[in-house]
Amino acid sequence: MLLGATACPVQAMPADGLTCRSMGGPWQPCTMRIDANGLEWQLRIGTQPAIRFRHDGLGNVSMRSGPSLWQPVQARWLADASLCWNGICARGPIPLD
Repeated sequence: MLLGATACPVQAMPADGLTCRSMGGPWQPCTMRIDANGLEWQLRIGTQPAIRFRHDGLGNVSMRSGPSLWQPVQARWLADASLCWNGICARGPIPLD
């Protein structure tokens, strides 16, 4: 964890209007858990294992699912206001700030 970062678990729930999709699949309700504000978070889409993300504070984001290795990903906003990290996208209230 970076200096000044605090661990403050926050969750955005499907009832909050958060939806996600994986690899261009259908949008479906999902949950987002913030483990360290702006630095570490998780997405859970349906019954899939949680997808974990981490930000190094310098603009680099890595992602992993299950026991796989951390892989660098590019974050980008799409025209429909969804935030995507490679093939994983979320839209709605995204509590990453």
